[in-house]
Order: sequence, then C-alpha cells, then structure tokens
Amino acid sequence: MLDQALTRLDEAARHLDLDADVLEKLKYPRETTKVRLMIRMDDGSRKSFMAWRCRYDDTRGPTKGGIRFHPDSTMEEVETLAFWMTFKCAVMNLPYGGGKGAVQVDPRTLSKAELERLSRAYVQAFSKIIGPDRDIPAPDVYTNSMIMGWMADEYASIVGEATPAVITGKPIALGGSLGRDDATARGGYYLVQHLARALGLEPGARVVIQGFGNAGQHIARLLAADGYTIVAVSDSKGAIHSPAGIDVDRLMAAKGQGSVTSLAGADGISSLGAEDLVSVDCELFIPAALEDMIHERNAGSVKARVILELANGPITPEADDILATKNVVVLPDILANAGGVTVSYFEWVQNRQGYYWPVDDVHARLKSTMEREGDAIWALAREKGITLRSAAYVHALSRLAGAIEAHGTQQFFTS
Repeated sequence: MLDQALTRLDEAARHLDLDADVLEKLKYPRETTKVRLMIRMDDGSRKSFMAWRCRYDDTRGPTKGGIRFHPDSTMEEVETLAFWMTFKCAVMNLPYGGGKGAVQVDPRTLSKAELERLSRAYVQAFSKIIGPDRDIPAPDVYTNSMIMGWMADEYASIVGEATPAVITGKPIALGGSLGRDDATARGGYYLVQHLARALGLEPGARVVIQGFGNAGQHIARLLAADGYTIVAVSDSKGAIHSPAGIDVDRLMAAKGQGSVTSLAGADGISSLGAEDLVSVDCELFIPAALEDMIHERNAGSVKARVILELANGPITPEADDILATKNVVVLPDILANAGGVTVSYFEWVQNRQGYYWPVDDVHARLKSTMEREGDAIWALAREKGITLRSAAYVHALSRLAGAIEAHGTQQFFTS
C-alpha cells in the first residue's frame, strides 16, 4: 500500500530538480509506534487491541492526522495515510507535517463505556507521542467529536492542565471549531463550485456518492442545495439508484434509521449492487468511503466526467492510468478532501489564541484556501501537461523540498 503511494512521489519528482536527500527523507516515515491496548470490557473480562501512531514527516511543523477505529487497520495503512497527510498539509500550505493513527477494532461491537475506555487507553499509550507542538490527532473513520473529547480530556488529566490544542475535531464545548463538522465535504464542494465551468459541470448535473457517512451526507446536502441531482448512493449495506434523482432529506432519514437501502422499491428507486455503482451514468462521481474502491478491474466502467475524491486513496495508480485514457478528470484527495485538515488547523489556531471565530469566518477562510490552491494546481497541470493528481504532488513536493533544504543536512540526518 505504501509502495503504491510512493509511486506518486516518484512521478512528481520527475517534474522537479531535487536533491536526492529530499526523496530519501520522504520515502520513509520518521517514526511509527505500535502498542497493544488492554481494556476492561463491560462483562469484567479484559481484551486487547493493536494500535499505532505514525509521525511521517515533521519538516514543516508538528505532525497532523486522524485516528481511525477499524477492524482492518494495519501499520502499513497507517504509514500510507500519514504519507498522504504529509502531502495534503503541504498542498494547503499548512504549517504541519503528516501523521496518522489507528486502532484495529470494530467500534460498532463496543458499548459506549467500552469505547470510552479504549479511547482513553489510546491517549495513555501515546501521551508522549502526541502534543500541541508535536503531533495533533483528529477524527477519522469511525471516530467522531465525542471520541476526540474523551481523548482531549484524558490528555489534560495526564499533563495536569487543559490543553485543547492537542486534538482537533472536538465538541464545541471543549474548544472545537464551528464549521468542523462538514469541513471535508464543504472543502470539496467549494472546489467543485470554483472549477465547475472548467470541468463542464452545470446545475442539474447527476451525482453518484460512494459511501454515505459524514462526508458523503454533507456533500449530498451541499450539492443538492446547489441544484445537482443525486442519482445513486451507497453505504456499507448496499446501494440504491434512481435516474430521476433521490431526495436528500429522505436519504438522511433512511441512513439515520440504519441504511439508505431501505428506500429501494419506492418511487422509482431500485437496489443496486455496490460493485455496480461506479458504472452508473453521471457527470460527477464522489468516492467517500475507503481506499482502493476504484481499481484496474472496474475503472473501465466509470461513466462520470469528473471524480471528486473525498476518501483517502480511493483510486489505485493502475486505475488512474485507465481513467486518464478515458479523459476522466480526477480532483485528487490531497486537494479535494483537504477541507477537514484545513479547518482542523483553524481549530488549533483558535485554541492557541483563546479566541473563536464565527462560522461564516471559518467558511470564508476555507473557501479562499481551497480556491487558491485549486487554482495553483489547475494552472500547474496545464503548464506541464500532467494530471491534476500529479500537479498536486508536484505542488506539495516543491514546498516540502524547500523546507527540507532550508533545514540543511544536519536536520536530514538526525530526524
């Protein structure tokens, strides 16, 4: 998985005149810590869970990245996600490096009390790794503001003082930022809105959303309000399709009751195999689930004109090549879903200042940042005749290289 991600680095390096030290430093994570968390279950037994935290590169500042709770998490996955975060933060010109964490667990099998004990155990194990000036976690797959609140509280207990800037994505009452809840989707929405004319997207354009979690739900709401038509959606239990469009409020209500698939069979909505979702006729396809959802075996069936990557790494390198031959424009993850880390940065700044911004200010700052970096990457892609993904990596790598070279060789050999 990390080997696949590193192909993006190699491709970007071909377009820049780099010192070999830069690539050597970015090919390997700075540090990855692995621990086994042991917690007391509600029935009195004890159970252990594997957990990791990776700080991939901190040349541009403290590392930043989410913590996911997922039964399929691995160390390699964590290191790959931390690599992507390194480049994502550089793309957005945030003063951060990349980090990531995970616990190998299905949180849906835990009670709320067990989930809290696991969250606090994670912070106890990694309290020397994280810190507001060293490594700043945030929510990710199957984690949320409640879990971040428990973690921030546990860290405060360990260090003996409230330290809200140690974790972002917290509840508003504990120092969270307004606008953080829909930031990932909103950033992607602002990017699509800004580039719509260049992308050939118009109001009424048909949208397919793969994954109806936090990001998928928010992007559906934002695009529908802007006149787009949601024609197909999937979640972990299956997919549904209606060429005439599906009302977003009904989708939200069905998801709240368990799954969007409960709408199948009513008002022209039909069930669809999750594997068939990529072949639905549409203008905009939005992967908002997990990695490698579009691969060499299904990329040829993609009918969308544009793909907005709200998930991390949803398209494999092999699929990228196939999509390029089909002239499908991919708005890459390290730009398209960077709204989350950007508003996390805003939260960190507000925590350190002790001054909190109105939601309109958060939205305006996010919109400005997405448009600025989107324009830069679009122009770079046209200038060099490369894909937007390659342009995003070139854009990020040039910033990382400048920071690494400015630090000098001593920093390179001791980090």
